[in-house]
Amino acid sequence: MLRRVLPLLIVVCSSLFIHAQESIKKPFDVDVQYFYGNIAAHSKDIAHLITEHPKGLILSYNRKTYGLNEWERRYNYPDWGFSFIYQDFGNEFVGKNYSLFGHYSFYFLNRKLQFRIGQGIAYNTNPFDIETNKKNNAFGSHLLSATYLLLNYKQALTNQIHLQGGLTLTHYSNGNVRAPNSSLNTLAANIGLVYTPKDQEIPSYIALDNKKYKEPITFNFAIRGGANESDRLGLGQHPFFVASAFVDKRISYKSTLQAGVDVFFARFLKEQIEFEAVAFPQFGTQGDEDWKRVGVFIGHELRFGRVAFVSQLGYYVYYPYDFEGRIYERIGLKRYFGDHFFGTVTVKAHGAKAEAVEFGIGYRL
Repeated sequence: MLRRVLPLLIVVCSSLFIHAQESIKKPFDVDVQYFYGNIAAHSKDIAHLITEHPKGLILSYNRKTYGLNEWERRYNYPDWGFSFIYQDFGNEFVGKNYSLFGHYSFYFLNRKLQFRIGQGIAYNTNPFDIETNKKNNAFGSHLLSATYLLLNYKQALTNQIHLQGGLTLTHYSNGNVRAPNSSLNTLAANIGLVYTPKDQEIPSYIALDNKKYKEPITFNFAIRGGANESDRLGLGQHPFFVASAFVDKRISYKSTLQAGVDVFFARFLKEQIEFEAVAFPQFGTQGDEDWKRVGVFIGHELRFGRVAFVSQLGYYVYYPYDFEGRIYERIGLKRYFGDHFFGTVTVKAHGAKAEAVEFGIGYRL
């Protein structure tokens, strides 16, 4: 499981960007769910933190859509809203998480099957501390990126109350902004109730016009940056920058394909190279290796109006220092401002290991 951040801060930004301008009132419902499950042992480094079954509560506010915007019609009239999650990991060294999310809920099987994705920020009550809590190698900071997925089946009990149950996956990580950052993933079963207030005015669904949509190949340029830290404790946080050039081709209303080049300037690697050359000569690090990298990538954007979910897969073609392998991934959010400018929040990772949360701006010709 990728150590997302949000860094995808994928759905919070989406909800705010898309819906801030809407003034038409829409029906809503609220739900409460209890979950109980297991922490996934994705690394032997966190085995000492898995001592009990984690449990918690999910409270959600959900606004309905009826096709006022084209993206709503294209995605079968999803809900959007906000969630609060309380999670007790059942381990004194990990503590508890309190999280706020923005989310989308998508519907299938005559709107009885619900799939929800939420992204937000969490507060951990007992992160790693070199003096007081050395055993919490999962979370190196109080503030974390938080992601959750939920798959529910809903059944009406009355006109206002529905019973729902299913599976929930939660993921917490700080994207290596501060070490350590082993992260924790929880897979749980959940059950709860949905309440819809009475006397809401229910509009009719606006039908979808299945017209085809495409755009020509377009050139893009982007600059990303942030701060991160080596897994070797004590080397400190350092800034990084990424310069990217790529082409994209929008093949439908929902999908855009990408291909391009990244150039990485990650100062934490310079510090790590120099440290390893002195402290671990058995690794063969000389200390003068270049800390810059160059990668090529292919990618995809899933569009929701002016917001897109971005996923990319890259390969380092210039790789003078071996760090986490030559393949990398990037996932996150992009928001278009007009026809040319865009902003991004993404997480760069190597398999199950996050390297950085990236904040970027770009220009599309």
